[in-house]
Amino acid sequence: MEHRPPADGGQDAGTGDPRVAELRAAVSRLRRELAGHPADLSDRAVAEDELAALDAMVRAGAPEVPRLRRSLLLVAGALGSVSALGPALADMREVIDAFGDLPRQRTGD
Repeated sequence: MEHRPPADGGQDAGTGDPRVAELRAAVSRLRRELAGHPADLSDRAVAEDELAALDAMVRAGAPEVPRLRRSLLLVAGALGSVSALGPALADMREVIDAFGDLPRQRTGD
């Protein structure tokens, strides 16, 4: 996914972080595409609930990276096999990845 500046000039209301605006757009796109997908998906409700939670989180301000990653895993688990939603899901993953890596756990020395 190419990096494109958000329509608000790079500043998301209340956060100053353009990644938040990009995440809002990616979540919105995936929600729209899921809503328009005609198949009866067994985990549709899980994905819809988690996308709604993600939307609320980003509207509230700077989201927490561990929570973003958990949400991504839930949505990917629910929708990952639906090829028609793959590009929107991949975009959301790339935006979440832009928030940075989780600290690595040290293994025994």
